[in-house]
Amino acid sequence: MASTGNDIAITPVDRAIERLRAIYRGWTRDTSVAQMRSDWDAAFAGCSVPVRCEPVSAGGVDGEWLVPSGAPRGKAVLYFHGGGFRIGSVTSHRDLAARIADASGCRVLSINYRLAPEHRFPAALDDALIAYQYLRGQGLRPADIAFAGDSAGGNLVLAAMLAARDRGLPLPAAGALMSPWTDLTAAGASYESRAEADPIHQRTMILALAKNYLGKDGDPRNPLASPLHADLNGLPPLLVQVGDRETVRDDSVDLAARAKAAGADVELQVWDGMIHVFQMFPEIPQTREAIASLAVFLRNHLHIGHERAPQ
Repeated sequence: MASTGNDIAITPVDRAIERLRAIYRGWTRDTSVAQMRSDWDAAFAGCSVPVRCEPVSAGGVDGEWLVPSGAPRGKAVLYFHGGGFRIGSVTSHRDLAARIADASGCRVLSINYRLAPEHRFPAALDDALIAYQYLRGQGLRPADIAFAGDSAGGNLVLAAMLAARDRGLPLPAAGALMSPWTDLTAAGASYESRAEADPIHQRTMILALAKNYLGKDGDPRNPLASPLHADLNGLPPLLVQVGDRETVRDDSVDLAARAKAAGADVELQVWDGMIHVFQMFPEIPQTREAIASLAVFLRNHLHIGHERAPQ
């Protein structure tokens, strides 16, 4: 829609940004972590697609199965939500995980890993590995499991793969990452080049979240906390989606380059004009295309034969 006179066209991305700013405006220094988590869950609660939601304890980790009609029992996507390791939950990410399940035709197990500051690194990673072992204990082969996650959850996708590799465990078939947070030192050039374009995530905020996760004596270059600094040999195929407006853009771009140099099969998609984890906002038209692409990637690597289109 073209603007006329003093009118300014309001885009779907603008509306998504305002949704985020409305949440942040309600927070002060006195707002408790519990209230922040409750607000975030309330802002993104709901489910826009027809999947069955089944609560589950995944080896003691609280979680939820999201099951589309006709999904094969022997395949699964293990989903790790974002939120800077501080907020976010199965509830806040139910719609995103459900849309991935619906589009791919695959069951998704979304988990509530432990959050900081109550539970600092490596508690979240430990929970991710427990959930992976739970799926294997249910009879699923690693070749029939994929990992997926956004932001801090994308970090866990990589960290869980690296930890599993280092422990001699078989790796999942593939990993799908949306705006992954891979470098807790926040050293990427995009923190400067995208500072004005990114409406929310500035370097100061990212470093504060990293300290909250690691604790005051934690090492942000620990490869299991910052996978960008890890030895990336032996990873399965990866799909990385990121918005071009993000300050954390280079967490994806640099990760993809380093993983490719280590021999991994990596597809990097940089989405023009998109914000951090734009896939959470169904009102953004590009979201449908991004989820469809992610679903094709998951179906191909999990060998799910029947084709499904997102509803």
